[in-house]
Amino acid sequence: MVQIRTGDREVVHDLTGDCRRFVRDKGDGLLHVFVPHATAGIAVLETGAGSDEDLLAALRDLLPADDRWRHRHGSPGHGRSHVLPALVPPYATLPVLGGELALGTWQSVTLVDLNVDNPVRDVRLSFLRGGR
Repeated sequence: MVQIRTGDREVVHDLTGDCRRFVRDKGDGLLHVFVPHATAGIAVLETGAGSDEDLLAALRDLLPADDRWRHRHGSPGHGRSHVLPALVPPYATLPVLGGELALGTWQSVTLVDLNVDNPVRDVRLSFLRGGR
């Protein structure tokens, strides 16, 4: 398990380094990344070139932080965080070849969190070894 401090802001947090360390020397198989929270998701996308901020902007447009949500506890607009996993699922499964993530050149594994009420997130990593 990896614990991530997201703080009190919306975030796209890069997990790629944690994932690479986890699969190192494990051979061929599948890495499963899961966030056991009702208000966060896992996305595979380019980071550092603006795509992470673009994703947050798109989610703000789709899921505004206002009073329209029936789920109303927490900070204003908290209910939108409970809708997020329907758009950004709480998991991803990735191929691993020779102990290395088989990501594309610009792909990163990220935690997406709009919930400003929970500053710490757990991310569970598991590996399913490939057969020969």
